[in-house]
Amino acid sequence: MKNRLPLLFALLKFVSGLLLAGYGTYELHRDEYLYLDYGHHLAWGYIEVPPLTALQSWLTLALGGGFFWVKFWPLLWGSGTIYVVVRLARRLGGGPWAQALAGVCYLTTAYGRLNLLFQPNAFEVFIFTLGTYLLVRYMQPDGRPRHLYWLGLVLGLGILNKYTTFFFGAAVLAALLVVAPRTFGRRPIWLAAGIALLVAAPTLGWQLAHGLPFRHHMALLHDTQLVHVTAAGFWKEQLLLCFAALLIWVPGLWAALRGRPAAATRIVGLVYVVGLLTLTILHGKSYYGLGYYPALFAVGAVWWQAQLAHRPGLRAALLGLPVLLWAPIVRDIFPVLSPAAMAQLSQRPIHQKLGLNRWEDGEVHPLPQDFADMLGWQELADKTWLAYQALPDSTRARTLIKCDNYGQAGAINYYNRGRAMSAATSFNGSYLYWFPQWPARPYRHALLVGEGDPAALAPYFQSFQKVGEITNPYARERGTTIYLGTGPTPALLARAAAEHKAELAAWEGEVK
Repeated sequence: MKNRLPLLFALLKFVSGLLLAGYGTYELHRDEYLYLDYGHHLAWGYIEVPPLTALQSWLTLALGGGFFWVKFWPLLWGSGTIYVVVRLARRLGGGPWAQALAGVCYLTTAYGRLNLLFQPNAFEVFIFTLGTYLLVRYMQPDGRPRHLYWLGLVLGLGILNKYTTFFFGAAVLAALLVVAPRTFGRRPIWLAAGIALLVAAPTLGWQLAHGLPFRHHMALLHDTQLVHVTAAGFWKEQLLLCFAALLIWVPGLWAALRGRPAAATRIVGLVYVVGLLTLTILHGKSYYGLGYYPALFAVGAVWWQAQLAHRPGLRAALLGLPVLLWAPIVRDIFPVLSPAAMAQLSQRPIHQKLGLNRWEDGEVHPLPQDFADMLGWQELADKTWLAYQALPDSTRARTLIKCDNYGQAGAINYYNRGRAMSAATSFNGSYLYWFPQWPARPYRHALLVGEGDPAALAPYFQSFQKVGEITNPYARERGTTIYLGTGPTPALLARAAAEHKAELAAWEGEVK
């Protein structure tokens, strides 16, 4: 049975994730629509993230694009992560109890929520955990150079997923410099680095060819979101994200830094310390640190196994503690309640005190931001489709559907993917690269979604009227409007073309 525990926990993770995904109660998340649209525009890079997500999107759409296939990927990477965690506990000498404790820690912490969203974050945690496992294997007495080579491949794939892998890689190098400095005088570490860079080369080349849009992305992220992150807030959320496993990972960190239960675990503690300090200094979001904890669950579980060797009662209590701490907050962190019930639940003092309804804009709202970002999208797509269908057949194809942000454009394209309709686009995010070429014959109609100042646009059309609006009271996009403009003037089209060019130039570093 102990040899099957990693697989059993992986299966449990996948099945429980499906049950908690909110199918039928909530829609997909804003970011998921953008990432799914990547599948229609395969490339070696995108404004937001590298290309690995796009491959998953392409496969998802090829399989029909249904809810299950969208959620399949984050659940797969979550299942892979828990498999590695339990395997690591076993590799460090943990018996069935320690392996189970490590697995329970992963199930009852923030990864349950993380592994529900089709975003690069689930694969990032998997890559960081697998990379740490390979580091431990290399540092063990039977470690071999091949473990470093596999680590190089893993880091390369991580860079193809998110550029934050560079921070993890820096933490790995710093940790190796402390615990095994002679490694840098040998060939395998440099071959491993070469493998990582070779795998990542296509997306790094894409960045260079497009003027390093990553720099502009980070500048915008800092000015709009990271500026709100403080060191105190970051560490407060670190404690909350893995609170149910606090009694396991904190002793695990202390044990790892002392080389317990084996000398090889020092690398785990040092990677965590360097990685989290880096994120603190750079004002990283709290969830950026999630890839550094799973390995500590394994170390802490094996450490507790030794401490409670002759205390079966305490072992049972410690194994059940994360579940007892997690069960009361399942409704708070998973989309299992209706939006109305969730809004009522969020009025509790503890909910307000923890700031669970505080969004990236720093304000408190009725629902947590992730929940509000999973509402109103199909309503928007359906109303856009109805407005498009109402146009004359002869001019329908000459219609520009322009949205204010990527969530709107992605949702319209996703829910209308089986319909004969012009693709929605935007000047936001990667849609800048996907914006259609300006046609030889001018657009006859424009459906404008989320237009902030419609009154200023009315003079530029023969007719201009509101044809729809998101009315879902809990949606983050509540109040988003759809306007239909007929007969846009050449001056307006020229202005839009200039705006598109300027936005693209800003991302590619051509303007200050």
